[in-house]
Amino acid sequence: MKRVHWTDRAKSRLRHIEETIREDNPKAAQRVVEKILRRSQLLGEPPEIGARVLGYENTALREVKSRPYRIIYLPKGEQIDVITILHYRQLLDHDLKRFKSTTASN
Repeated sequence: MKRVHWTDRAKSRLRHIEETIREDNPKAAQRVVEKILRRSQLLGEPPEIGARVLGYENTALREVKSRPYRIIYLPKGEQIDVITILHYRQLLDHDLKRFKSTTASN
């Protein structure tokens, strides 16, 4: 099983999601965060569980859904990097465009 590593960006996004939901419903915020964390732990076995990210099919970027969120991750050797967490209606951040030039390893 590969180790799941959360990038600083992903941690920040998760905190932001929690804080936003907590304003209206603290218990729901906790449930959402726990659901995302549980889902992310499944990425280590097998890492190909997720779909390729739309528009990034020629890269190694993958995503799994933890509705209504998308967990964007990158398999890297013995590690899985969780890159970011997005609401399903959000587009990838502009600076993730660098993955466009990265070819898929699978």
